[in-house]
Amino acid sequence: MKKAFGYLRVSTPGQVDGDGFPRQVAAIEKYARAHGLKIERYFEERGVSGTLADRPAWQGMMVALLANGVRAVVVEKLDRLARDLMVQETLIGDLRKNGFELISASEPDLCSDDPSRKLIRQILGGVAEYDRAMIVAKLKAARDRRSKALGRRIEGRKRIGRHPEEQVALQRMRELRAQGRSFNGIAATLNAEGVRTHKPAGKWYAAGVKRILARR
Repeated sequence: MKKAFGYLRVSTPGQVDGDGFPRQVAAIEKYARAHGLKIERYFEERGVSGTLADRPAWQGMMVALLANGVRAVVVEKLDRLARDLMVQETLIGDLRKNGFELISASEPDLCSDDPSRKLIRQILGGVAEYDRAMIVAKLKAARDRRSKALGRRIEGRKRIGRHPEEQVALQRMRELRAQGRSFNGIAATLNAEGVRTHKPAGKWYAAGVKRILARR
């Protein structure tokens, strides 16, 4: 029986305990049973945006693939791999150049090198990227409408560094980035060191670190 790893991803920490992971596992297991695959292990990307290529679970999976002879990775859908076309194709390329196969349980014929299949895959990747952008825009519009209804002034996201304590976080981010640390690594270090976010009980995440450093 051919062995494979399962790769799971949810975009936000709030989705970790929801239906996302069980649904993805069910789809992958159904595909595996129908095609004679044994899922040796699952790698869970917890609260990582589909627009980021820098992912701790993905990196761990690549190390495991290189170490133990498993040659295939199964995802529920390509949008669980990525919601950004360039990220999608980069991750697929990383697997292929190391001789590994990616299988989408919902789109099993889209991960080949056939030109027609590749075109369809990239079109769907572009659609997934567009859908994500539209969701973000709709959520922002809804927040703005609520603020307007409550008589609040609508402002953009306040940049970190407006207050003295925020300068500590910003400086530490810059130091860690200069050392070559990934966004996930920076977030983990800030949390371990107790560096505070703008929310009293908040935690740092890779997407937030990336956004902040991109603005500076």
